[in-house]
Amino acid sequence: MIHISYKPIKLALCILFASSLSTSCKKQLETNPLDKFANETFWTNETNARAALTGLYKAEIQMNSLAEFSPTDWWSYNGLLYLEFASDNAYDRRGDNSVFNKLSDGTLTSNNSNLDNYWMYTYKKIARVNYFLENIDKTPISADLLARFKAEARFIRACQYFYLSQYWGDAPLVTKTLTPSEANQVSKAKKQELVTFVARELQEAANDLPSYGKLTTAERGRASKQAALAFLGRIQLAEKSYADAIKSYEQIINANENSIDPNYSGLFNGTNETSKEIIFATQYLVDLAGNGMFQHNFPAIAGGWHLHCPLGSLVESYGFTDGTAFSYDDARYNAQDISKNRDPRLAFTVITNGDRFKNLKYTSHPDSTLSIDQLTTTKQATRTGYGLRKFNDEGFSGNLQNSGADVPIVRYAEVLLSYLEAKLENGDPITSDLLDKTINAVRKRSSVNMPAINVQSSTSLRTTLRNERRIELALEGLRYWDLLRWGIAKDVLKGDFYGAPFPNAKNLRIKSGGSKDPYSRWYVTSKSFRAGQDEHWPIPQNEVNINPNLK
Repeated sequence: MIHISYKPIKLALCILFASSLSTSCKKQLETNPLDKFANETFWTNETNARAALTGLYKAEIQMNSLAEFSPTDWWSYNGLLYLEFASDNAYDRRGDNSVFNKLSDGTLTSNNSNLDNYWMYTYKKIARVNYFLENIDKTPISADLLARFKAEARFIRACQYFYLSQYWGDAPLVTKTLTPSEANQVSKAKKQELVTFVARELQEAANDLPSYGKLTTAERGRASKQAALAFLGRIQLAEKSYADAIKSYEQIINANENSIDPNYSGLFNGTNETSKEIIFATQYLVDLAGNGMFQHNFPAIAGGWHLHCPLGSLVESYGFTDGTAFSYDDARYNAQDISKNRDPRLAFTVITNGDRFKNLKYTSHPDSTLSIDQLTTTKQATRTGYGLRKFNDEGFSGNLQNSGADVPIVRYAEVLLSYLEAKLENGDPITSDLLDKTINAVRKRSSVNMPAINVQSSTSLRTTLRNERRIELALEGLRYWDLLRWGIAKDVLKGDFYGAPFPNAKNLRIKSGGSKDPYSRWYVTSKSFRAGQDEHWPIPQNEVNINPNLK
C-alpha cells in the first residue's frame, strides 16, 4: 500500500520524542486515539511543534542498528551516497547482483527492492509533512514562526517530489492526508505536474525561510533560503529552464553568505561540519542519532566492510597537476603511486594500493594473498583495487557503526558549477571573470590549487565543466542524476568497466572471452543501460499489485 495516510507520523513522534512525553509509546497508542492525541494534546505548544518538525527531516528511525542496509531516505548515507553504484564512478562490493548496480546495468525490473525502499520512505515522509501542515495552525506561536515552520515542511515535501520526478517521472502527487482506501486508489500525476509543484513550493518556501547566515548554531542542519534555492536550481537545470536556474543560483551567490572552503577533505570526514561551503547536510550525532557509514566504507585493514569501491574511470578523470588530462601513456603516470602528479582531490577521495589509511598500509594488489584488502572476487574487500577515503574520518576511534559524521547534501561548490552550466547552456557570454567566479574558484581552493580554466568554445567548456563536476562532487550521490539529466547515461553506462592497473600481476582478472587490458587494469563488470527504458524507474510491483492505477 502506498504510504500516504497520516498514521506513520505518530509512531515517528513516539520514537523520536518519547523522552518528552509522559508515558511510553505503546501506552499512548493504547490510551489515546490517534486523531484525538494529535488534535487535542500534541499541537498545544511550540515544543511539541518543533519536535514534530524535526521528525520530518528523517524518513525512518534505525532502532536496532545504526548501520543502514538499505536506503531509508534520499538524504541518508545509504540512500544518497550509494546511488554512485549506479553510475560510472563506483562499484558495490556486493557485486553485480547489488540492487544499486541493477538500476543501470540493463536488468532493472519493478521488483528491485531499492525501488520499494525509496518509494515507501518517500511517501512516508510526504504523509508526515501533509499531516504536519494540516495541524500546525493549531499551535499558539507567532505568525513569523508559523510561516517558517510551514516553509521548512514544504521544503522537505518539495524535495521528495523532486526525487520522484527525476527518477520515476510520473508519480502520485498527494498534498493531504488520505484514508487507506483513498491511498489505494490514487493515480499518477504527469512529471511536468510534479515539476511545476516542486518549483512553486521551493520558491514560496525560500521566501519564508531564514537565510543561511541567520541560522543559529542550534539550528544547523535546518532548511535555509539557500537550501531551497539550491534544490530549485537543480530542478530547473534538469528541466532545461536555464534562465530560471541562473536567477535561482544568483540569489545564493549574491547573498554572499556561503564560500568555498580552503580545506577540501574536511568537508566530508566530520572535522569541518560548520563550514560555510556546506549549505545543507544530514545531521548525525554519536549515540543519539549516529550512522554506520564508517563500518560500511572503511577498508578491511581498518575493520570496515569496504562496500564503496571507486571505479577506474573515475580515477582516470583526475588530470595531472598542470591541468592536462590523465593518460596511461604519459611519463608522469606512476602505477605504484597512482595519485602522484595528479589533481590533489584524487588523494583526498580515493585510497590506492600502497597508500596509508589510519596509518595502516592499504594493500589491494591482486597478488598480495596475505592482505585482507587483496583485490579478489571473494574477500570482503575491494572489487576494483581502490578504496574510499572521502567521507571517512581517519581520526575516528569509536564504534564504526556509531559515527556522528554528517553527510553533505548541497555544497556551495555545486552551486557555482551549476550556475556556470546554466549560463553556458543558456547561451550567455562566457568570460574570464565568470570562470574565475565559478569553476576557478572551486579549483583554486588552497588544498587543491589546480590551474585556472580559460575561455573555451561552448563544446570544449561543456566537456571541461562536466569533468570538473564529476571530480569535485565525486561520490556525493549526484553523478547518476547528472548522467540521466544530461541524456548521456545510455552512452556512459554501457560497456566494460575496469579498476586499478597492476602491471605484471599474475592474478589479474580478465573479462571472460576477452583479452588482457592494455594497461593491465582489473576487469570489474559490464553494463548495458537500455536507452528509452532505464531513464526512469518502474513503480514498484508491490504497489502496482495493490493499486492498478499506478501501472
